[in-house]
Amino acid sequence: MRRPQSPPKRLPGKRNSPLLNVQLTIQELAAFTGGQFVSQADGARCVTGAAAISDAGEGDVTFFGNAKYLAALKSSKATVALVPLDFEEPIGPVALRVANPSLAFAQVMERFAPEPVVFTPGVHPTALLAPGVELGDGVSVQPYAVIEAGAKIGDRTVIGAHGYVGHDARIGSDCSFAAHVTVGARCRVGDRVILHSGVVLGSDGFGFELVDGRHVKIPQTGIVQVDNDVEIGANTTVDRARFGRTWIGEGTKIDNLVQIAHNVVVGKHCIVVAQTAIAGSAKLGNYVTLAGQSAVVGHVEIGDQVVVAARGAVSKNTAPKQVLWGAPAVPIREAKEQMASQRRLPKLLERVKRLEQLLEASAKSETPPS
Repeated sequence: MRRPQSPPKRLPGKRNSPLLNVQLTIQELAAFTGGQFVSQADGARCVTGAAAISDAGEGDVTFFGNAKYLAALKSSKATVALVPLDFEEPIGPVALRVANPSLAFAQVMERFAPEPVVFTPGVHPTALLAPGVELGDGVSVQPYAVIEAGAKIGDRTVIGAHGYVGHDARIGSDCSFAAHVTVGARCRVGDRVILHSGVVLGSDGFGFELVDGRHVKIPQTGIVQVDNDVEIGANTTVDRARFGRTWIGEGTKIDNLVQIAHNVVVGKHCIVVAQTAIAGSAKLGNYVTLAGQSAVVGHVEIGDQVVVAARGAVSKNTAPKQVLWGAPAVPIREAKEQMASQRRLPKLLERVKRLEQLLEASAKSETPPS
């Protein structure tokens, strides 16, 4: 069902990069990135590719978004570097000052990258659709997908190969589901949602009660609701609610290999990074960031705009607008003080040991002979 495409052209001397054979002047780069450069004489110079600082060569545009790469930028052979507006360091490449170097670089990459793969509308002959499935205009159902009875899919949505859409599920318009995505029965997905390979929405929540020495399964009768403009990375799982809904708010972006348990609520425009786990019935406010390998225990609430640094473990309710770190997570200044204190413990113990020896020696010297 995919539109046939010819292989992308390869540029000589570009390390077999899949970039298209495009040439832009620095003046043209400045025009569509909103950039500024000092010498107008540089405006006619051309770039033919884009690369990271360490890989960039003559004819490439790169970007500077982290201070630790300054030395590499100064020695870079790139023709142009996208830098912040207040950047004043002398560098070899032409400095093109932009408001957001990373975002501007993404715009540049769109000019050089191959066109995205386009899936033509229609249902592949190997796909299985139950009677009564409703497909909107321009929907594309790829090979071996299965769509169960009562499911409804909005306009221009793509259901990838080997995908599964459960009974009575509702999927909005302009969604993109990669291969091997599962959306369970009765789950709700909004518009413009991107689900990468291996995502599972609506698997059973992990609910059991110990009765007479045996774990008895608690029925998980709720749903998963994913609002508009959410993106969920590969092999991430979002469990259906025990009752009600597990809810992912509008605009939230979730990385690969994340576990979200039953009845969790994730607010709007949150960021959840890889290998994070959120336990049942936890609630995240809006614009919360959970960095890599974070953990949130069940039944806690995290306030708006909280940032949990990598490997932080949130064990209690948190007020808004904090940066937390550690296990259990505390305000980051406190966490750093705790870490510094722990590192001083060996020296402190050595000092205590020496003091004990001095006190013992002093006590012996003051003891009168018997």
